[in-house]
Amino acid sequence: MKDVCKSIILLLSTLVISGKSFSQEELAVLEGPYIGQKPPGLIPEVFAPSVSTEYRDWGGSFTPDMKEYYFGRRNNNSGKSSNVVFKSNNNRWHESIVPWGGFISPDGKTMHNGKQFRERIGDGWSELKSLGPLFEDFRIMRLTASLKGTYVFDEVGTNGDGILRYSRLVNGKREAPRPFSEEINTGKWTAHPFIAPDESYIIWDSERDGGYGDSDMYISFRQEDGSWGAAINFGEKINTDGEDGGGYVTPDGKYLFYCRRCVPPDFEIMWVDAQIIEKLRSK
Repeated sequence: MKDVCKSIILLLSTLVISGKSFSQEELAVLEGPYIGQKPPGLIPEVFAPSVSTEYRDWGGSFTPDMKEYYFGRRNNNSGKSSNVVFKSNNNRWHESIVPWGGFISPDGKTMHNGKQFRERIGDGWSELKSLGPLFEDFRIMRLTASLKGTYVFDEVGTNGDGILRYSRLVNGKREAPRPFSEEINTGKWTAHPFIAPDESYIIWDSERDGGYGDSDMYISFRQEDGSWGAAINFGEKINTDGEDGGGYVTPDGKYLFYCRRCVPPDFEIMWVDAQIIEKLRSK
């Protein structure tokens, strides 16, 4: 089953370029949590604080205090890509173009971008730094981290296929990355992982036999013996016959965000109540 993307109201009349401020008359006022968006239930909805079919939006990461939201944007007409941030100030959200983006660690101190990262400095971020020689040989699209410091990332192969790897932090020392077992590393285009802050589950996307489309979202729960359980497909409410992936859960644990290809080549960021994860856990 393929869901039809909802019509999207353009909430912002003008983008904020290079951090420039606009008056209330020029810019729609966005207030409250989640960039002023009405939270969804168990049926996914478009997360649309400033979305146009002209753009492809991908990724996304909130800071732990839920007051900053970073995501990537690509103009389908010009092909130009940019990183965007919404920041909340006095309960109002302001949009800016920024030179960086990526996954923000659960403690809010690090922004990961593949095999590189930035450290939090005041209300900004440091210059890019390398994760070091343990990661130099990997082609990484997305790296996420747990509260314990475990890295989970995708390794993109030369033929387009990929696998997921993990690297633990043990007694302050970083272990060499290792591949996950076949419960997770099965299928094609295995990519875009998210590890829960408490390491109780991993979310990723892949093309597998029995799936709904080009790529589906899956989840694996940590078992009592420390192993990872069988991959569970998120089902037809999340997955379509197109591309669905890039899932992650907001720092407050309330919502699952992911990306869906609506009308090619357009993507939209979707969100849904994270209770869907608990329903899958019960299986």
